[in-house]
Amino acid sequence: MKKLMSLLLAGLLLATAAATAAAPYANNRAPLREKPFVKLPLGAIRAEGWLRDQLQRQADGLTGHLDSVYPEVMGPRNGWLGGDGDVWERGPYWIDGLLPLAYILGDRQLIEKTRPWVEWALGSRQPDGYFGPAEDRPFESPAIQRDNARDWWPKMVMLKVLQQYYSATGDERVIELMRAYFRYQLRELPKTPLGHWTFWGEQRGGDNLGIVYWLYNITGDEFLLELGDLIHRQTLDWTGILAGGEVIPTPFSLHCVNLAQGIKEPVVYYQRSNDPAHVAAVKKGFADIRRYIGLPTGLYGGDEALHGAAPTQGSELCTAVEMMYSLEEMAEITGDVQFADHLERVAFNALPTQATDAYDARQYYQQVNQVMITDHRRNFEQSHDGTDILYGLLTGYACCTSNMHQGWPKFTQNLWYATHDGGLAAMVYSPCNVTAEVAGGVRVTIAERTQYPFDEQIRFEIKIDGRKVKTAQFPLRLRIPGWCEGATVAVNGQAVASPGKGSVAEVRRAWRTGDVVTLRLPMEVAVSRWYERSAVVERGPLVYSLRIGEKWSKVRNPGKQIYGPWYYEVRPTTPWNYTLFEEDVRPERIAEAFRVERRDIGDAYPWTLENAPVEIKARGRRLDEWVLYQESAGPQPYSTNETANPAEEITLIPYGCTTLRITEFPLTRDLRKNW
Repeated sequence: MKKLMSLLLAGLLLATAAATAAAPYANNRAPLREKPFVKLPLGAIRAEGWLRDQLQRQADGLTGHLDSVYPEVMGPRNGWLGGDGDVWERGPYWIDGLLPLAYILGDRQLIEKTRPWVEWALGSRQPDGYFGPAEDRPFESPAIQRDNARDWWPKMVMLKVLQQYYSATGDERVIELMRAYFRYQLRELPKTPLGHWTFWGEQRGGDNLGIVYWLYNITGDEFLLELGDLIHRQTLDWTGILAGGEVIPTPFSLHCVNLAQGIKEPVVYYQRSNDPAHVAAVKKGFADIRRYIGLPTGLYGGDEALHGAAPTQGSELCTAVEMMYSLEEMAEITGDVQFADHLERVAFNALPTQATDAYDARQYYQQVNQVMITDHRRNFEQSHDGTDILYGLLTGYACCTSNMHQGWPKFTQNLWYATHDGGLAAMVYSPCNVTAEVAGGVRVTIAERTQYPFDEQIRFEIKIDGRKVKTAQFPLRLRIPGWCEGATVAVNGQAVASPGKGSVAEVRRAWRTGDVVTLRLPMEVAVSRWYERSAVVERGPLVYSLRIGEKWSKVRNPGKQIYGPWYYEVRPTTPWNYTLFEEDVRPERIAEAFRVERRDIGDAYPWTLENAPVEIKARGRRLDEWVLYQESAGPQPYSTNETANPAEEITLIPYGCTTLRITEFPLTRDLRKNW
């Protein structure tokens, strides 16, 4: 028996060693828990199709030119460039999106634009290990933050910037700076904890923790594990908050963006604790968000503080991009399909609509039922002089102007992962190319051809790079969303799998140049219920909203310069107060009642009212008593309502293609039982 056990143990060790050797990209070091997936180097994934168009619009718009349109903060006076201006989060926020965008696009001009920020940060290291702005200066203007220079929080953002820079370049100065800074943190945090200067560092410590573990996997420095434990203890107890179930239902209990950032901390620490309770707490938190404050975009009512689930409450742009980053981190650490599904819901619904098509303006808050965009105070916890839902440069509050840029570039960076056993995995889908090493050090390129999320089919074309190597043996893993019934996987036209929903399909074989994998994800119309039992129409990862005509106006803003020199207002040109029919949203009627029509838009940018690639025709009925309140849709009528107005055919389009919309529909009965 002892001999048999020894042989089994030896075999297990050999298998583990072989798997480790087969994986070209470094995973977690012991004692950290092995991750199923590992991020690829920045630039390994190149956007194509509509996604490249989206990134290029950022480069041509605010992301690529924020220093010229917002010079008071992003110009030479910024403290992160050595100046006497803004020393806090906004400069690092911008570069946290600009840098990955620059390297993904391979844009030398944009890369050069990031260089002074990176070089100043690397050169700012002091003998004790501290880096970044160090001097507080007197108040000058509410537009510039010149105090709390030594706050831990802005450094967390710059650490993310430097992590990405290292991923793209391998510059060892990043490792040297981080080692010194983390030793500084280990010495100083007991005296000046994360919440010493502001509560932001205490509530967002998970961002700090993630970089500590990333560095540990490179250096193996034991002190980093000690520091990680200290940061976890000093960070707000997100595990207790999420598992306890009392905070999320309580109005105004948390800042909306802090929840989006903090929700990942238990999963980040799970790598160290190996305690499933940390993941369970996060899942409980998401369930409570859905139940008490959830919106169909994957976000929640939070117009600064948490503020319920009414479809006219605000949802902040920073919440969207930070929730995406949290979900990306959690998907990599756990491999859980739920996190990837949620990521797509936010990315394909909330994100496209909160910036203009030219990426020259953005909204601070968006509304799920958004029928008029005007300078007016609405029912928000903080209303910023009525500018919150206007599209502008600084309307609402300026943090989103700086922070919004990370959303699409980091989404692109998370389209593919290396797997723990030398393969590749696609956990979210969009058109792109990926080039990476697989088991045996073989370099492969996979071209992902698709119109997803509008289309059901995704085609993966495989190429083995190099003249000498003709085949590559590795597993290819593909996520099957939780909403998808009847998915199929085919290789070179031959069906190989019919995986169940909410799973990860695996195809393991010797791949050759020219092999094609076709993944089909059938998208059926579904109806979910939300605030006041309102009905929301969904298809695949997309939420659908009433198409409302729009009239845009550019308004000069001389009286409120702190909110920017101008803004866009948008007013409806068609009626908005429609209901759906109660009988049509019953499961047995949905397929007949909602007619899907696909449109060939060619290479046109899809996220617009005019170019929506999919429309859903339905019948609706106007509800006369549902009228404006504070220039928003009035209080949501509880389903079900009765009205004598006639039925009309209405058009629903993807939420991300809208500016004005009704998404959560009240219901009426069809008293006359006719069309």
